[in-house]
Amino acid sequence: MEIVTTNSVLVIVLSVLFSCHYILCDLNISVHDVRLKLHENCVVNISYDKEDYNKNVIIENQHNDIIQVIREFNITEDSPNPFPVLIKAVGAGHSEMYATVDNKTLDDVFVRVTVYKINGLDTFSAVIGWIYFVAWSVSFYPQIYINWKRKSVVGLNFDFIALNVVGFTLYSLFNLGLFYIPEIQDEYFTRHPRGMNPVKVNDIFFAVHATLATIITIIQCYVYEREEQRVSTTARSILGIFGLFIFISIILSVCKVIHWLDLLYYCSYVKLTITLIKYVPQAYMNYKRKSTIGWSIGNIFLDFTGGMLSMLQMIVDAYNYDDWVSIFGDPTKFGLGLFSVVFDIFFIVQHYFLYKTSNYDVSQ
Repeated sequence: MEIVTTNSVLVIVLSVLFSCHYILCDLNISVHDVRLKLHENCVVNISYDKEDYNKNVIIENQHNDIIQVIREFNITEDSPNPFPVLIKAVGAGHSEMYATVDNKTLDDVFVRVTVYKINGLDTFSAVIGWIYFVAWSVSFYPQIYINWKRKSVVGLNFDFIALNVVGFTLYSLFNLGLFYIPEIQDEYFTRHPRGMNPVKVNDIFFAVHATLATIITIIQCYVYEREEQRVSTTARSILGIFGLFIFISIILSVCKVIHWLDLLYYCSYVKLTITLIKYVPQAYMNYKRKSTIGWSIGNIFLDFTGGMLSMLQMIVDAYNYDDWVSIFGDPTKFGLGLFSVVFDIFFIVQHYFLYKTSNYDVSQ
């Protein structure tokens, strides 16, 4: 009889707890994502049931210098239902507000607020992003076309191609992970609470496309005439070091020594390092041959355009959302554009000034 009584009490307690939890989560909010222009206001509505009467709802605000909201309100029989909550945009950036009752956070009662300075800059940024995607993506094809037309890859440095395919593969992993995996996104916003996700759809398309285009070029290197060209021992050693570094980082991530976001950052840093050094073999080959024959200047102009627009997109977004930290949140994208532009200028000087006239014979 004692056991039955104990079990009955346990069932009653659990029922009460479940009922309290149900009542606690009975509040609903009209919208979860809001975009506001600086100094504009909007209203979101919180609805409730009769069971929520006499409850005190506290509104927690992540950044008071970005949005201002009512601090708390009591639900009574005379309260409007839904209850209007006024949001004032006082600074550009990103913030989140959420509700708590009895010191417990209501998981479904939250609003992510994005405050921008100029509405047209969003459209301008999107246009820039897709133009840079087209420019950078098309930049691979002049070289592919030249290889096909000549049925030869003589003059194209294999170290450049090997470094490129590894770099763009890692860059694709970084973009895909930060854009699609919620756990990684949560960690990013924990570290950059005022920031926006620096990865855009055009970044993903570019990185994946660049990887595929480089693979096509590698296939051409096997099919067409290449003389004695091969990937140098130096490049193989560098790629080996990078591979070991990423392998160790994966093990540390699996063992939870570092977060998966850190692994993606390490991938992006390797890509940034590759971008810094990958142009050197081609520049040195041009210098050694005193010629740019067999290598496309067309891809350089497109690469230059893409690099400039990539950096411009990040600067426009940073200004519009007062989010300059996003540039450091994705240093690879900004560094990729910056280093590409610097080396492109150097290649243009080689092609049009240093080696404008060349007696190099591709049959040598």
